[in-house]
Amino acid sequence: MLNEEPSEWLEVFLREHHDELVSFRRHLHANPELSSAEHNTTDLIVERLRAGGLNPRVLSSSTGLVCDIGGVDGPLVAVRADIDALAMEDSKDVSYRSKVPGVAHGCGHDVHTSIVLGAGLALARVLGDPERRHRGRVRLVFEPAEETVPGGAVTVIDDGWLKGVDSIFGFHCDPKLDVGSIGLRVGALTSAADMVEITLRGPGGHTARPHLTVDLVAVAGRLAAELPALVRQRGAHLGELLLVFGSLRAGDAANVIPTTAVLRGSLRTPDHEAWDAAGLILADALDELVESTGATVQLSHRPGVPPVVNTAHETHLMAEVIGLTLGPDAVAEAPRSAGGDTFAWYQQHIPGCFARLGVHDPRRGSNHHDLHSGAFDVDERAIEIGVRVMVRTVLEVLRRRGATSDSQEVSQ
Repeated sequence: MLNEEPSEWLEVFLREHHDELVSFRRHLHANPELSSAEHNTTDLIVERLRAGGLNPRVLSSSTGLVCDIGGVDGPLVAVRADIDALAMEDSKDVSYRSKVPGVAHGCGHDVHTSIVLGAGLALARVLGDPERRHRGRVRLVFEPAEETVPGGAVTVIDDGWLKGVDSIFGFHCDPKLDVGSIGLRVGALTSAADMVEITLRGPGGHTARPHLTVDLVAVAGRLAAELPALVRQRGAHLGELLLVFGSLRAGDAANVIPTTAVLRGSLRTPDHEAWDAAGLILADALDELVESTGATVQLSHRPGVPPVVNTAHETHLMAEVIGLTLGPDAVAEAPRSAGGDTFAWYQQHIPGCFARLGVHDPRRGSNHHDLHSGAFDVDERAIEIGVRVMVRTVLEVLRRRGATSDSQEVSQ
């Protein structure tokens, strides 16, 4: 059963730090940094944590950091934020609009970072305090390069920061949900996202005589039209496979059949078994379509991140916390997404829950700007909501795991 102990101290903390956390988010939004270049962002987080009496550790990649809070014994739970921005323009007319041309926080990572920072500073007030009887630790993870493949989560894991962690939690902004709602889903929440590049080659020739050569434009067009359906059909017994091409380049002159054509796209699936077999399925289907054309083909298939798969125990616990903290109507059913997220790498090793945080201001009506849009922005009340839910989730996990550990010690 969920612990309903009073949390006046948390409400006091939020009143004291509300303006600071909003200002912190706006500073990040105005000063975004691309993946693996988040040096100023890292320094700013380190500085604020140290000012709070904490000891953050920068990752071996020189951007991103972790910070442990609490004693050395008891269970250990991690909370994760991603700190990088996107290569895109910020088109909003706001005071905190990006000052960096071609770089913007169009995915809400500035919000995620502010929430985990706020949750960490709040938890530092109670973890290790014997009068509050909270046993255990929390590890703040500020992950760099989430927008790249394989992503900064791999660095966090390779640096050893997942060792000893019992479970992990995180938020991602969702502009389709109103502020005050949080989307949850047990099982696959996102999809694996692989990059695909297909290069076709032929002798080239004149468009007046396509029958004397290999018409690569026609071959490329056939692949773009037929390969996705064939891949989906071949993988249906394992799960859903979604191949979509976003680029097709072949030649420059209207009367020249080119010698090279290149197709680029993504291959996505929410199913682990289908993801494991995706490369072979794609290669076999490609060979079947190209075999009789006379073209030579080269396939580059680069696996991306696995699907985010939320474990039942952690998801149900977070749902309880959200219901108690925000009300029973605050929990929404999160739809399965074809997008990917590096949070999945952590869940390859430990259980966890990745939640969709509502950031749409209902006062703006039905105008929902999607993620990766230059007009994307958030209702900043979501920051306080995220801190409140994350703090209570961490404390509940530690309380339950600590009680289990104590019971095991007594029984022994």
